[in-house]
Amino acid sequence: MNDPMNTPPSPWRDWPLDREIVISRVIDAPRHLVYAAWTDPEQIQMWFGPDGMAIETKEIDLRPGGVWRFDMTAPDGTRYDNRMVFLRLQAPGLIEVEHGADRDSDPGRFRMLVTFDAQGDGKTVLTLRQMHPSRARREGAIGFGAVEYGGQTLAKLALHLAQLADR
Repeated sequence: MNDPMNTPPSPWRDWPLDREIVISRVIDAPRHLVYAAWTDPEQIQMWFGPDGMAIETKEIDLRPGGVWRFDMTAPDGTRYDNRMVFLRLQAPGLIEVEHGADRDSDPGRFRMLVTFDAQGDGKTVLTLRQMHPSRARREGAIGFGAVEYGGQTLAKLALHLAQLADR
């Protein structure tokens, strides 16, 4: 079948579900604004990450092939180096990245697909899918707090957008 968007085939179609983490949230903002909060370098640094984590960006280029390298610093001073490589950005509905530690040989690197679905009431359903390289890596991410931290991150996004609307 001919793809009118000329996009590469999705690696997600046949992904084993025992390697997937799915987090979803309804956000009280239109889809284009939610998408913009993910793709605007100024905005993403304001809300991204779990509660209490500070973001320190080393490099940010939010376009296909671009990289966001950053540290997340916990309240106790523990630093977590991160690298996101942006694979696809299709406004206003989809972002696909590889996310892991800021090193080339990270065995825990995973794919992340973020979709933005408009609701009739002006809200957006945001779904974040993490696709881990193995079931064991998925279980490790869950044990580390990926589900809870992902929920906190999406809550911070919702708060960020609510504060923008109040301006």
